Amino acid sequence: MSNDQHSELVAQVGQAVAEFQNAVDLVDEAASARLGINRTDLRCLGLLFARGPLSAGQLAQANGLSPGATTTALDRLERAGYARRLRDPADRRGVLVELTPEARRLIDEIYDPIGQEGIARLARYSAAELVLLRDFLSEGHAMQVAQAARIRGDPAPPTASAPERNM
Repeated sequence: MSNDQHSELVAQVGQAVAEFQNAVDLVDEAASARLGINRTDLRCLGLLFARGPLSAGQLAQANGLSPGATTTALDRLERAGYARRLRDPADRRGVLVELTPEARRLIDEIYDPIGQEGIARLARYSAAELVLLRDFLSEGHAMQVAQAARIRGDPAPPTASAPERNM
């Protein structure tokens, strides 16, 4: 492959990534509208869905929000019936936030079909291709998190090594 062909292919992949990000944004916008919440609140729900109950501090850190913004988001999610605060069983002074059964049901209703279709599409790929995709997405995730921190003006975190490419 010539350098020009390689450069063109890199540009095409970059364009495909940008279009994929825009499509994810469309899905999240539609999900936010369906749930009657804003995008920040949707990110909070997504983290609680993926990680289970979290403290407000953990949620703030994972979302890149200030403590005040997190409290405001949690208040909105409680009023909407999607989250509830409960005492931390490991530390009675602490409070955890968890999804309500209704929030879990709605998230499943919205996102399960996407997950099922995604898994069906991924099943077409070989193990080597899946490793490549996994590594590309892991590196892309790390890059996006680092770039968000740069844009916010956060201090530079220690650099993480790229994942090993075992096929």
